[in-house]
Amino acid sequence: MKSIDLSGIDLNLLVAFEALYAERSVTGAAQRVHVGQPAMSAALGRLRSLFADDLFVRVKREMKPTAKAVAIAPQVAIALNTIRATLADLQAFDPAQSQKAFTIATSDYFASLVLPELLVILRDQASQVDLRLLPVDKSSIVDLLEDGLVDVALGIFTDLPPYILQENLLLERFIGISRAGHPALEKGAISLENFVAFPHALFTLRRDAIGAIDQALAQQGLKRRIALTVPYWLALPNAIAASDLLVAIPACLEMHLSRHYPLQPFEIPLNLSPWSVSMVWSQISDRDSANLWLRQMIRQTCQKIPTA
Repeated sequence: MKSIDLSGIDLNLLVAFEALYAERSVTGAAQRVHVGQPAMSAALGRLRSLFADDLFVRVKREMKPTAKAVAIAPQVAIALNTIRATLADLQAFDPAQSQKAFTIATSDYFASLVLPELLVILRDQASQVDLRLLPVDKSSIVDLLEDGLVDVALGIFTDLPPYILQENLLLERFIGISRAGHPALEKGAISLENFVAFPHALFTLRRDAIGAIDQALAQQGLKRRIALTVPYWLALPNAIAASDLLVAIPACLEMHLSRHYPLQPFEIPLNLSPWSVSMVWSQISDRDSANLWLRQMIRQTCQKIPTA
């Protein structure tokens, strides 16, 4: 089949054809698409040239479609309806009707904080929308966002390129936890001496065993023993509850875990700086209505997370 060059074809001609086929009148078709009658007459002339057929001929007081017009009308309707549906999807995301699957890159820690409320929102507002969670790989997250493989990422991000947009969701800080009745604690508090004396656990995605607390201790000439490193935040509560290990975790996570595990929180006897948990997304999807909706739902969810 010979390929047709579409570069010189005006989409408005198909709209004019649709109107002429429906109205069987040049005047009626012009009124239907809100143009003057001369413009519709000109469009009919161009359609006849394009299809090499009269398409519509006057019979008494009506413009009757030719055999070719009848043959192409269903395909023209399909093409225009497809374009309209595509543009409607781009212009407005309807969560109640959407069957979209969103992909969010985040840690198990932050997922445990936002998922309960997000799932309530989906149940109430977007029952057919699905979530896909991926771990955050900071070495590839920019490419994943740019390629549309991830809709948003949640976590701690630095040195992002300017085409990756970022919004701070909440301010976090470290707080210590131990098992209930830990011997290092006195009336719920811990001295720096005891803090250093007991073994610690550390969450890290790196192969070393050095965190922000180790750097703060080193400034005072102190060092702690890291007896356990884990790459999963949620591996910590059972380990801490069953041992004498101490661990520093984000304060929002501590409030979540303390409701479900026999843990004792304590203030870390060091001057540690807080940090921001952020949401990042690509500038390419910044105005996308579905992505806008997802970001707003995440933002609302984070506003409900208690912070210490």
